[in-house]
Amino acid sequence: MQLNHIDLPVPDVAATSAFFQEYLGFQHLQTMGDHEMVILRGEGGLVLVLNRKAATDSGAFPDSFHIGFLLDSDQAVHDAYARLAAAPFEQISLVQESRGACVFFLQAPGGIRIEISHRQG
Repeated sequence: MQLNHIDLPVPDVAATSAFFQEYLGFQHLQTMGDHEMVILRGEGGLVLVLNRKAATDSGAFPDSFHIGFLLDSDQAVHDAYARLAAAPFEQISLVQESRGACVFFLQAPGGIRIEISHRQG
């Protein structure tokens, strides 16, 4: 079975969509309404659907929730870190070695925690 898509509720669909396109290379497929929903496609064919979270929905993602992206090498992780660390993000970790991976985390618009890593060995 192959993962087809992920559908995430976010407060600002336009800002979250712009982040995934500009910083993670997702391609815009479709916008519905006044940014009520945006559909993006990432490398490898993953479809990311972003839906506007209702104003009455105060729930946030659980602390451990995140989306992980694999890169081809440790150097690619360090290159991605250098590019993203230069962008206006307040929450970005340092690159570290953890459980056989070169990894860092950042917070995307909409409260989405992103892991970028390379699995060694």
